[in-house]
Amino acid sequence: MSVKVRVPTQLRPLTGGAGEVEVEGVTVGEALKALDAAYPGFAERMFDEAGNLRRFVNVFVGEQDVRFLDGLATPVQPGSVVSVVPAVAGG
Repeated sequence: MSVKVRVPTQLRPLTGGAGEVEVEGVTVGEALKALDAAYPGFAERMFDEAGNLRRFVNVFVGEQDVRFLDGLATPVQPGSVVSVVPAVAGG
């Protein structure tokens, strides 16, 4: 099933500048793997060596942070919007 992934500005060079792309997947993890398959380079920026989301990468389905749902196993519906949001820190 097709879902939309919103890509942050910092990662748009990987998508040729596109801010939103469509990929296939029934879970957040499958959608993100499909994103990396279509646009290589995402996985190394989003996942650690164990295959978990890096601490500074936030992923949302709609308005819900997947860390408070089922993580990468969070199901997505056709037409869902998955947003990749890098953490912001400052001082």
